[in-house]
Amino acid sequence: MPPTRRALLGTLGAAALATVAAAPGPGHRTASPAPGSRPAAPAQGHGPAHAPGTPVPLCLPAPTGPWPVGTVALHLVDDSRPDPLLPAKPYRELMAGLWYPAEPGAGHPTAPWLPPAAAADWDAHSAPALGVPAGAADWRGIRTHARTGAPVARRAGRLPVVLFSSGDGGSRALGTTLVEELASRGHLVVALDSTYEAEQVEFPGGRVERALPLPDDLTPEVIAALLAGHSRARLADARFVLGALDRLTRGDRPDTGTDPLPDGLAEAADPARTGVLGQSLGGSVAAQLAHDEPRVRAAADLDGALLGPVAASGLAKPFLLMASGAKTLRTEPSWASCWAASTGPRHALRLRNAAHGSYTDLQVLLPQLVRRLPVPDAAGLIGTVDPRRSLAAQRTAVAAFFAQYLTGRPTGFLDRPGDDWPELEVLR
Repeated sequence: MPPTRRALLGTLGAAALATVAAAPGPGHRTASPAPGSRPAAPAQGHGPAHAPGTPVPLCLPAPTGPWPVGTVALHLVDDSRPDPLLPAKPYRELMAGLWYPAEPGAGHPTAPWLPPAAAADWDAHSAPALGVPAGAADWRGIRTHARTGAPVARRAGRLPVVLFSSGDGGSRALGTTLVEELASRGHLVVALDSTYEAEQVEFPGGRVERALPLPDDLTPEVIAALLAGHSRARLADARFVLGALDRLTRGDRPDTGTDPLPDGLAEAADPARTGVLGQSLGGSVAAQLAHDEPRVRAAADLDGALLGPVAASGLAKPFLLMASGAKTLRTEPSWASCWAASTGPRHALRLRNAAHGSYTDLQVLLPQLVRRLPVPDAAGLIGTVDPRRSLAAQRTAVAAFFAQYLTGRPTGFLDRPGDDWPELEVLR
């Protein structure tokens, strides 16, 4: 049986990229933890035994900001280019989720973590790749804390914009805990799925587009070429979305094919204050987009080795890098070269005892499963850091970064987290 997509491309780490550093192209990923991280150990079940045939219920922690959160899904079509990953298709079709501070009140249902058809596909394909048998967890029952279509909070004023991009092969849903946090603190967050790269993307009507099959011969050079293509596609997608946001603020409401845009969104969005956040490959894309795109003010990279020119030329804009395990600015070559060449404000933090998947929602979902059933490589996926502390540290650091560079409210946290945050180490 061939390896799963997630096992091959699901964790972009320093070790994987270093292996391909001498080859043409940007690098590749494997499922192995980075050097120096704690070895993966089989997770042991705790708490009540799991009853066969009864899916384990799962939940997401609530955001901590002062605003309730609203969300809406957008179906976007870019007919100016063929699909970069499926060239026979004459246009590029995308799904995005918008998350924003909302007016309080009832009447709008909470949004699911994944829409129904995508959740079923995740259960059948993605969860088993993580070591969670199909039907063992109630993925479809996971709810976010955002109300679909709720009106934008008027008192929140103009909203700085943050684009979010997940790791290669990952759904945009994997960043929900951070995305909701930023929205609850007064940002408009646009989370993008990369169609035909993400493992599953659900479109209106329940249509699910799956990731394209991987080649049989996955040499380092082939994987490097795949990642380079995925990165180019994402950069073009992000530019298209930036243009759509510009048009939205000028009164051009897109025909989304999904739910109507929430009241107040067009007036509230402030594209002049745009940042980018990404995990793994998404973090590399964030840095490159900030490098290339004048409309982007700042970029945050969650444990992603850097691909493309930004690795050598650095950034002249604010940049946040968050690392996992024992990685440093010197052990990952692309970080070292970018850091040396950068002239903008730079901040680097390491989350001790974390793993690459700690910067996804798996950090809070897998521990809930481990208490009920074995997950063979939970520590390899999310490390041994306390999941609540890990999420709190990530939320605080990412929010502090965008508060400083999109809204002009520095906190000092990024350079001196303080004794209350032993999980975080400042990298120099």
